[in-house]
Amino acid sequence: MRNAFALSGARIFDGETWHDNAALVVRDGSIHGIMRDADADITCIDLGGGIITPGFIDLQVNGGGGIMLNDDPSLETIRTICAAHAPFGTTALLPTLITDTREITASAIEAGAQAARQKVPGFLGLHLEGPHLSLARKGAHDPALIRPMDDEDQAALIAARQKLPVLLTTLAPESVALHRIEALSAADVVVSLGHTDTSYAQALDVVLAGASMATHLFNAMSQLGSREPGLAGAVLDSGTLWAGLIADGIHVDPATIAIALRAKQEPARIFLVTDAMATIGTDLQSFMLNGREIRRENGRLTLDDGTLAGADLDMISAVRFIHETIGLELGEALRMASLYPAQAVGQGNRLGRFEPGTAANILHLSDALEVQRVWIDGKQAA
Repeated sequence: MRNAFALSGARIFDGETWHDNAALVVRDGSIHGIMRDADADITCIDLGGGIITPGFIDLQVNGGGGIMLNDDPSLETIRTICAAHAPFGTTALLPTLITDTREITASAIEAGAQAARQKVPGFLGLHLEGPHLSLARKGAHDPALIRPMDDEDQAALIAARQKLPVLLTTLAPESVALHRIEALSAADVVVSLGHTDTSYAQALDVVLAGASMATHLFNAMSQLGSREPGLAGAVLDSGTLWAGLIADGIHVDPATIAIALRAKQEPARIFLVTDAMATIGTDLQSFMLNGREIRRENGRLTLDDGTLAGADLDMISAVRFIHETIGLELGEALRMASLYPAQAVGQGNRLGRFEPGTAANILHLSDALEVQRVWIDGKQAA
């Protein structure tokens, strides 16, 4: 059988359930099935133990391999970022542009369109985080570049979506009129709420207009309070708002993570993101963003004033943290890194699970949850 192989000798997690004493069969870059006995005429790879699981999906990746998308929004930068995250188990990601100029944003969109046409391994689409944010919750975003959305911005986003498999934009309701959110959602742009001081009531209005996600839960958003639940409260109370979570023990306290996981209304879920910066896959101790130095120290990335500026985090570390520190069952921790982000951006039919016809994005993990091998579309990537 041409372009086919089977992986055996490891426990298989298919995104929903576990399989023992079985083989994962891949043909022509797609999952063929989970079988007790693979066809005798295909290559069988005995992994000698560990876990086979769907590849991780990261919807917020600012950089990696020593470079930020903002530094050089080009096809080669996207290749570098995707390649830098593959050894940590990420087989599909959204390179993320932090608030920048119209010109840089346009360049990032064009680079993303090129990456989609050339089928860059690991490229899923783009995440534009800003510039339509709240100054009160700007975080590390350059306040000089933050502005309300206008007709030109709206048209550019809708046009960009036609060039990309997935387009996600983070915005603040204070900076974007409700009719614009309705138009973006109707055009299949994934609208995520973040860097916002929105009220609980306003957040739910925006959800009705089509917003379906919140960016890095608890960070740079209105908090859950006794008299005003804020966006954090809306996320937990809404069954339709998905939410990314930076699980490094720095951005959100472990107790808060545990409480949120227990409180979240379904079917929308909390999923893992890295919010990774240029440091991933390197020994960089500092780098620049919009002319400002970001320093790396003790697992933190900060501006000179101590403001957190992204994360020094990879996906397998986030999975281990959720499983080992928070105590989440391993299958659920793996879903938070694969199935749930796939579903959040409408890709659950082809990513985040092993079913006939889904993409052969596969991880082999050791029992200690160390990445051993990675396949993207059936080709070994790490």
